[in-house]
Amino acid sequence: MYRLYHNPRCSKSRTALALLEEAGTSFTVIRYLDEPPSASTLQALLAKLGVPAADVLRHNEPAFRSLGLDQLAEIDAETAIQALLKEPKLLQRPILETDDRAVIGRPPEQIRTLL
Repeated sequence: MYRLYHNPRCSKSRTALALLEEAGTSFTVIRYLDEPPSASTLQALLAKLGVPAADVLRHNEPAFRSLGLDQLAEIDAETAIQALLKEPKLLQRPILETDDRAVIGRPPEQIRTLL
């Protein structure tokens, strides 16, 4: 089962959604701004992504600076998770997740690596 962490206001997220629909793939849309993921969900997602914790955060969001994340030399998983719990809009998007893997869809075509 595929899960797409989706923000309908984001053009890259909309492109990823269209790619999944065109592929005829069965998936669930997670509108993470409406229903933010829990700490345990974020922890599992980070593990599946296999990227540095800082890579799942949107560095250009004002909340990144207001939380002081721009002042850190390194962002560990716990810091990233706590930031995402406070400001879900910091989550990089789109993200496509399966039961054992996940990928950030930047560029959106990157999601094809899981299909």
